[in-house]
Amino acid sequence: MRLFLRRPRFSSRWSVSLIVTAVVVAVAAGVWWTVVPPRPVDGYALAAPRLTVPHLPWPGEGQASVEVEGLGPLGTSGTQEPVPIASVTKVMTAYVVLKDHPLAEEEPGPEITVDQRAETESYSREEASAPVRAGQRLSLRRLLELMLVPSGGNVARLLARWDAGSEEAFVVKMNRAAAALGMTRTTYTGASGVEDSTTSTSADQLALARAAMRESAIRSVVAMRSVRGEGGSGTLTTTNTLLGRNGVIGLKTGATTAAGGALMWAAEADGGAGKRLVLGVVLHQNPGGTPEAGLATALAVSERLITAIGERLPGIAPAR
Repeated sequence: MRLFLRRPRFSSRWSVSLIVTAVVVAVAAGVWWTVVPPRPVDGYALAAPRLTVPHLPWPGEGQASVEVEGLGPLGTSGTQEPVPIASVTKVMTAYVVLKDHPLAEEEPGPEITVDQRAETESYSREEASAPVRAGQRLSLRRLLELMLVPSGGNVARLLARWDAGSEEAFVVKMNRAAAALGMTRTTYTGASGVEDSTTSTSADQLALARAAMRESAIRSVVAMRSVRGEGGSGTLTTTNTLLGRNGVIGLKTGATTAAGGALMWAAEADGGAGKRLVLGVVLHQNPGGTPEAGLATALAVSERLITAIGERLPGIAPAR
């Protein structure tokens, strides 16, 4: 005697009703399920294939990407088309230089002679610069401070020439490093970011943020709110006004008319079982307006994201 088991049938109307009900419940609870592939991401081991991710206050324009150490991506907003990234470029400049010339956290490193071009460019009104004088001998650590804190574009190009012989040769290294990090939608055309032809996406720059924060010299420099200027120029302050608030410990601002405002940020947040590193990138805020207005928008948008993640991180956990 044969037994025939009948497969239960569900009407399409019943299935649609069930899906709609589930979506309504998720929206009401303020929680969305984000599917994340269970693969290691350069030191970010994902404990489960899914995360419970609360609704976040993503920017209404441009693009943004966020991830949490040990948990993985929290999401991406906006179309991931390459856009100008302004001085966020300098993070890659620092990363490439330190790959060629590693530094411990407080180590000064080799001394570098300031050339006449770097001094001349320090008077530029076209971009942020840092005061230096031809013939000065400054340590690599000191030049990293002048490049990343007050965003000295002249110092970025000086470091590029010192490292590779020319800025053009250094740009080749930058693009090679980007490819190695999987930044497939990124093109570097200069070391400082003043060129609008240097473009990337928030997802690509998030991969760089992850790699850069593994460099102890970068971590210590980007946490500085100000540095002493050279030649009696006084104190030079960072434009990252989020530093020291809501656990923010870095990274780099950027702003031009074409790029709008941009911010690559790192913050420490309480994950319930200790602090976790949260990384984020916000790009293309208020493009076409003044750089100052764009940067103000990028900072405000980033602060809302950082605050929301800090409040909700204990509830962002691998789904069981």
